[in-house]
Amino acid sequence: MIIEKVKKRSGDIVDFDRAKIENAIEKACLATSTPVGKEVIIDITDTVVNNLAATFIGKIPGVEDVQDMVEKKIAGIGLFEVAKAYILYRKEHEKLREEKKQEILSRIARSDLKVKKRDGQIVVFNIAEIEKAIINCCQGFENVDTQGIIDAAKLNIYDGISTHDINQAVILALKARIELDPVYSQIASRFLINDLYKDVLGMDEFNPDFKQIHKAKFAEKMKEGIDSGRLHTKLAEFDFEKLASALKPERDSLFAYMGVQTLNDRYFLRGLDQKIIETPQYFWMRVAMGLAQAEMVDREAVAIQFYDTLSRMLYVSSTPTLLHSGTHHPQMSSCYLTTVEDDLGHIFKCMGDNAQLSKWSGGLGCDWTNIRGTNSLIKSINVGSQGVIPFLKIVDATTASINRSGKRRGAACVYLETWHYDIEEFLDLRKNTGDDRRRTHDINTANWIPDLFMKRVLSDGQWTLFSPDETPELHHVYGREFERKYEAYERKAETGEIKLFKKMRAVDLWRKMITMLFETGHPWMTFKDACNIRSPQDHVGVIHSSNLCTEITLNTSAEETAVCNLGSVNLIRHITPSGLDYNLLQQTVRTAVRMLDNVIDINFYPTKEAETSNLRHRPIGLGIMGFQDILYKLDLNFDSDEAIALSDKIMEYISYYAILASSEMAKEKGKYSSYEGSKWDRGFFPIDTLKMLESERGVETGVEMTSNMDWEAVREHVRRFGMRNSNCLAIAPTATIANISGCLPSIEPIYKNIYVKSNFSGDFTVVNQYLVEDLRKLNIWNESILEKLKYYDGSVQKITEIPANIRAKYKETFEIDPHWIVRHAAYRGKWIDQSQSVNIFSSSNSGRFISDIYLNAWRMGMKTTYYLRTLGASAIEKSTLDINKKFDSPEIVVAQPISIPLDSPNPLMMSPSNPEIYVAADAICESCQ
Repeated sequence: MIIEKVKKRSGDIVDFDRAKIENAIEKACLATSTPVGKEVIIDITDTVVNNLAATFIGKIPGVEDVQDMVEKKIAGIGLFEVAKAYILYRKEHEKLREEKKQEILSRIARSDLKVKKRDGQIVVFNIAEIEKAIINCCQGFENVDTQGIIDAAKLNIYDGISTHDINQAVILALKARIELDPVYSQIASRFLINDLYKDVLGMDEFNPDFKQIHKAKFAEKMKEGIDSGRLHTKLAEFDFEKLASALKPERDSLFAYMGVQTLNDRYFLRGLDQKIIETPQYFWMRVAMGLAQAEMVDREAVAIQFYDTLSRMLYVSSTPTLLHSGTHHPQMSSCYLTTVEDDLGHIFKCMGDNAQLSKWSGGLGCDWTNIRGTNSLIKSINVGSQGVIPFLKIVDATTASINRSGKRRGAACVYLETWHYDIEEFLDLRKNTGDDRRRTHDINTANWIPDLFMKRVLSDGQWTLFSPDETPELHHVYGREFERKYEAYERKAETGEIKLFKKMRAVDLWRKMITMLFETGHPWMTFKDACNIRSPQDHVGVIHSSNLCTEITLNTSAEETAVCNLGSVNLIRHITPSGLDYNLLQQTVRTAVRMLDNVIDINFYPTKEAETSNLRHRPIGLGIMGFQDILYKLDLNFDSDEAIALSDKIMEYISYYAILASSEMAKEKGKYSSYEGSKWDRGFFPIDTLKMLESERGVETGVEMTSNMDWEAVREHVRRFGMRNSNCLAIAPTATIANISGCLPSIEPIYKNIYVKSNFSGDFTVVNQYLVEDLRKLNIWNESILEKLKYYDGSVQKITEIPANIRAKYKETFEIDPHWIVRHAAYRGKWIDQSQSVNIFSSSNSGRFISDIYLNAWRMGMKTTYYLRTLGASAIEKSTLDINKKFDSPEIVVAQPISIPLDSPNPLMMSPSNPEIYVAADAICESCQ
């Protein structure tokens, strides 16, 4: 880790400059006439920088944090006079800052400051305008400290300040209060949106003509986008007046601060002068219009229907769709899956293709199993191959060099099957030690594991590694056929017919897989046979890998690059006082499926192989987010049978109406072209394929095959009219669109009840709003509880003032046995035709325990897993606590390298009933959504 940014006292985020540390130390040495060489100053600075990187994992240090560490280091090496001078220097500057602050407050009172307005005019600063804006934005909210916000904002005012920086000062004052009351998040969002209104519309919502101007400006801004080339000319075919009449600016109040800030930073359309030309509702309508272009009848009505679903955040499209819908290059797909052939020309063609796919915001899943192993013979030049690893080093560099749509770095995951000769080196790719020429630091890695390997692990059998040039069929078969061919190749190896192979205990390779997963978070565990046996498209190809985030399971080949088109239902927006509104959920699913299907026809395809695949099979991936939110609302614990039953019920309901909607579109628009012979055509639905998996493996999943709905009507509709889409369902991580929507990501339990959110607009502390709500009802939410929540890094388990039932409800993810995560995924999975992005969170460093989680995931029929998250050091600041207060100190044990003891007949099936809590750093990555 390195420190790239630092937070100034004003809250501004700026580049970190180590030279400032060196200069401050040098001045302190000169002030005390202490002879210290330059190398000592550099050494002190190095130590400070390293300590900052280790302490502030995932967040940005403040100037005071940096100075505290400098002070401790100087004193720690015995330079007490220098340390004293440094302390006095800090005190002196603190005094000067206070004097300057008082001077500014005095000048504000005298109206003796200047401000630069949006149009460039320099005018006299008038505090009354700020006060009015703050009071306006606080309207409708109870128990708001309006005067406190005004006073805090004043402290960041300076002579010559711009209007933009004045608004940032107010937002900083509001963000500082979010930790005690989530209502300030709503106010900060409202303030930021009104600032945006002034830039785009020339007025805020408190102007009596606001709604009229908001409606009238829509056509103007759309034409501006089209004339500048930012929007596609086809959008000019819409009736702007009709669409403008459907806009509902009051829905901007649905945003929390983090959502609107995310849109403001990354999503809103900008003109060529880089000024934003969209309000939030213009943004939703622009996305809806882009998705409605494929409609042949009454596009405006369909666009308004799409807009209504999006603007209420009932369903949110994936990031590429939000970024590019309606633009000249509408690349709206989330991820692409490629298969690389064992041919030098094709290898570098795929690298070039991947660069193009990544450029347009796609995440990449790349299958490299076809590439021959190290030392296998290249007959054309009669030399030994260097294997797959050197090529992956090039992929790593290429991935790091791509900036996806100017918004985020390139991202890829490379897959290798477990029998590949180079699998052991593949497992080491993400290590920070060893030969860096055989390490990758930017690409993700994943194991593509056949069932036979898992069976050999369980039976403590032998495993043989092969080079694909000598075993060309293995990568393209699965299930029992794979077992037959693999065993035949093993016999050939024994008789000398195969030259390059290696034998080992399967359990030894499994041990290394688990160890690397714990130490580096890679390679992820994904299961080849479950993906293929349950695939609706088994008649036209083989699934060779999953995607970047492991929720997509689609066929790939040299001719076809699989494409995943994603979006997610926001479950919390379907909750009413009487519970989950299933009728509204049905409407959302039907509309979402239509939006996703339209992506396929409108989409810009960076490569021919992607276009061929997507138009032929038309797969979509409808997912969910906000599952933990509805558990809180329905008063259910994640680790309960009732919550498992809810997972099962909701996913069945979404699957039912997604499949029905696709079949209804097939009746309207026609079946996808490769439908004939598919599992749909043969009458097999997702739940049927789970039974197929059990039969093929000879292992029961333990998942109950019960259902709550009458599926015969859907089966009959599919028999008569077929399907519009080869695949309908996939649950993506949704990290970014969940921020926009104000819900918790995807299907996961809450990571932390309190955390620090850092971005280029500053940082602020976020507290679980549902926890605050419940504690308020009990009249026990106060600053003392907040301090304890910070002290325990978000955990409520040791805060005895909180009742036991509330503590059980608000367990963080590391306080939940990960087997519950697996059970949820397994019961959802029986209704899903693709897969789910499932992180595994473990507070244990027991090899047995972690191994058992993945063996259980395989046994219960899970197709894929994502990151293994291990318990990391907290990023919550404790600096606001009274250090004299005494709380019970949590016991923390630093993680040691894991081991899997082999001291029992079947040690891998054992796990501790009460795993201890361990600490191991693990950064959260941004997902493809």
